[in-house]
Amino acid sequence: MRILNVIQSVNPVYGGPAEGLRQMCLATQRMGHLQEVLTLDQAQDAWLADFPAPVHAVGPRYGGYGYAPGLRPWLQASVRNYDALVVHGLWQYQGLATRQALLGSRVPYFVYPHGMLDPWFKHRYPLKHLKKWLYWLGAEHRVLRDAAGVCFTTAEESRLAADTFAPFDVRALDMGYGLALDGVAVAARAEDFLRLYPALRGRRLLLFLARVHPKKGLDLLIEAFGQLAVAHPDLHLVVAGPDEGGLRPQLEQQAARLGVADRITWTGMLQGSAKWGALKAAEVFALPSHQENFGIAVAEALAVGLPVLLSNQVNICHTVQEAGAGLVGPDDVAGTGATLRAWLALSAEQRALMGAAAVACYHQHFHVDAAARRLLDTLRSHCAASTDRQRG
Repeated sequence: MRILNVIQSVNPVYGGPAEGLRQMCLATQRMGHLQEVLTLDQAQDAWLADFPAPVHAVGPRYGGYGYAPGLRPWLQASVRNYDALVVHGLWQYQGLATRQALLGSRVPYFVYPHGMLDPWFKHRYPLKHLKKWLYWLGAEHRVLRDAAGVCFTTAEESRLAADTFAPFDVRALDMGYGLALDGVAVAARAEDFLRLYPALRGRRLLLFLARVHPKKGLDLLIEAFGQLAVAHPDLHLVVAGPDEGGLRPQLEQQAARLGVADRITWTGMLQGSAKWGALKAAEVFALPSHQENFGIAVAEALAVGLPVLLSNQVNICHTVQEAGAGLVGPDDVAGTGATLRAWLALSAEQRALMGAAAVACYHQHFHVDAAARRLLDTLRSHCAASTDRQRG
């Protein structure tokens, strides 16, 4: 099959959707199918060179909505070259343009919301939700209604999405998600990270690997860490991720108030062997998010045998907990502190067993090949049914 993915950007700074798409492209290539990417990035953007699939860049795009004048004409001229299109993300121009360009076409399109229908946003940002609700009524619900399928990464994401906007008339598909370790990930060693931060040698590293964003709950982790730091002088928090919204100064003030500013290392975004080295150097991974439809970094941690401490708002938390691969608590300071204390109370043998369970959990639930096969089977089934209808 020839599949075209439409996404606003494949810049890795934007986190999960870009990385998830990269993983899916690699997986389907291994299965003999070609995926291409249509992005609103510009052709000269440096990150395009490393993307492992053919990329068509039709930027520039304008504003947060990402309006790109070149998108719809490109789609109308090229859509006949593909068996199916997959749109990534909501509330941006790529969804509306795809629907408009494919009206009257026999080529189906599917949509991955990537957690953008979670009701947490409705409660956390009520004014933004009102704006989105108006856009939902005017355009976005039609984008999802007319899609051949709306692809959710977990059953929990699908369940929550149905309670966020109305009308909600979609063909919901539980597709799963995941990753496969590439050569860089396999070859990376803890030393690849520690040589960049030699002062961390010999410390017990608590790793937060995610965007520095209010929904990720980093303030909860810093507060819990501050409460436990005195009793555990060898524990050190590593914050690895881009600060998109300028939240770091506020969090640094919080750390200073708690007396742990010198026990937190802010690395910014890590990539390649440095990122995988951090995952292998850490003792445990923490993500106390207020909302997480999947959490690709959680799967990365599990894949290298790193146990995880999650909030109960990470949609894969129950799978992780049932596998014995991590600990789960509420998305508040008390819950975050409880999971961290529980981890610190474990014996070395118990922590090693949890690390082994993490690897098993990854292989059973979060390897990308299973999600890629499910996607290909869905697209093939839809295309075959469409062909039969045309013949009939």
